[in-house]
Amino acid sequence: MPANRRAVLAIILAAYLMIVLDVSIVVTALPHIRHTFGLSPTGLSWVQNAYTLTFGGLLLLGARAGDLLGRRRMFVAGIALFAAASLAAGLAQTAAWLLIARSVQGAGAAIAAPTTLALLTTSFREGPERTRAVAYYGAVAGGGGSVGLVLGGMLTGLLSWRYGLFINVPIGIALVIAALRFLPETERRQGHFDLAGAATSTLGMFAVVFGIVHAATAGWSDDVTLVSLAAGLVLLALFVVNEQHAAQPITPLRLFASRERAGAYLARVLFVGAMFGQFFFVTQYLQGVSGYGPLEAGVAFLPLTLVMFSMVFVVPRLVTRLGSARLLAGGVVVALAGMTWLSQISAHTPYLTGIALPMMVLGIGAGAAFTPLTSAGVAGVATEDAGAASGLVNVAHQLGGSLGLGVLVTVFASALPAHARAAGLAHAVSISLMVGAAMLALALAVVVGLIVRPATASPAPAERIAVPEWDAEERVAA
Repeated sequence: MPANRRAVLAIILAAYLMIVLDVSIVVTALPHIRHTFGLSPTGLSWVQNAYTLTFGGLLLLGARAGDLLGRRRMFVAGIALFAAASLAAGLAQTAAWLLIARSVQGAGAAIAAPTTLALLTTSFREGPERTRAVAYYGAVAGGGGSVGLVLGGMLTGLLSWRYGLFINVPIGIALVIAALRFLPETERRQGHFDLAGAATSTLGMFAVVFGIVHAATAGWSDDVTLVSLAAGLVLLALFVVNEQHAAQPITPLRLFASRERAGAYLARVLFVGAMFGQFFFVTQYLQGVSGYGPLEAGVAFLPLTLVMFSMVFVVPRLVTRLGSARLLAGGVVVALAGMTWLSQISAHTPYLTGIALPMMVLGIGAGAAFTPLTSAGVAGVATEDAGAASGLVNVAHQLGGSLGLGVLVTVFASALPAHARAAGLAHAVSISLMVGAAMLALALAVVVGLIVRPATASPAPAERIAVPEWDAEERVAA
């Protein structure tokens, strides 16, 4: 591989790894962040939700910006914004300051993430060279979560949770300098931005999640809860109307015409919501009940993340033998078994048999399910819709995590005793994981009803297009 292409690959992988790390590096720091700002469990969830909502909500707009304005230009802008927001988040003196900075981080990630894979595919010729580059890209996605959990725990334990955010600053500066020197620029194109679609979808989901989380402390009949939920539903309805009439919609509604694709998006929301909750609540358990330090808590997640990463090498053979639809259903069943086992957690649960082993089962199921779930999300799309379908898969991933975490945090807060001793905290975590298992059961029903049955009833499988993913969290936080 020529030196310039090696430099391009290094820049792309480093940028993608930084975005991947920012998802997981905060997980093991959450108890310390809660202590710093005196956050409630519901308030703490916004440290993640502020990032994922803006990331998911603006992702398609970021991809469109790269296509129209130039990918290198938007890559540099996204990384610079991400690094600046990381510095601001690390310096935060109030909870509001931190959450605003996390939202801006999500916007930077939404601009930079789509351009990384687009630059990779345009910089490497189709064939073995591109195959190797994409394999490296996938390895970063698979292994980055484990690195982030351990690195976040190490930095939090030895220095402060703030350094998990500060680390993005020198990396971001180096990436901007290297990008301006080595990355090729793409030509500007004529087109329109669907700003109304991006605004109504992002603000609508934010309002719905805020209403759900607010209900945990104020109740479902509270005026703020009701107004927030109503406003969110109105904004989402306006989003649908806008997409029906926009000249170049950010989300073509024809993508939902297929039962298989619609089922894949809904199942993904449920599946990822349950998995995000598992990371969030098991972190609270390990540090609040088992007495683990941040580094120990990060290492404790390795059984799940390493098993998920190893499944990357097994899934292609399983797809050949079982077919995508059956493998997807089987993966969700295994994940459901792992989550149900993990939900039996108590104040005296041993790590090996009560946490590590069910995490491994959960990792096997998630690792088996995500690839065919992604394939179902882009099944049979026309060439001109391939990018939008791939983007919608990732939007469902990010927004599913926010919505699922919002629901589970509400459950957690209602189950948590007023004086949260170890036994009470363990009980609340157990209840939350049980609801997470129920979400996986719903995902299984969707998969069987909308994906497996149509696939087995069809005389010929639907044509599928191999569309690479942009999502930094697919094998990480999910």
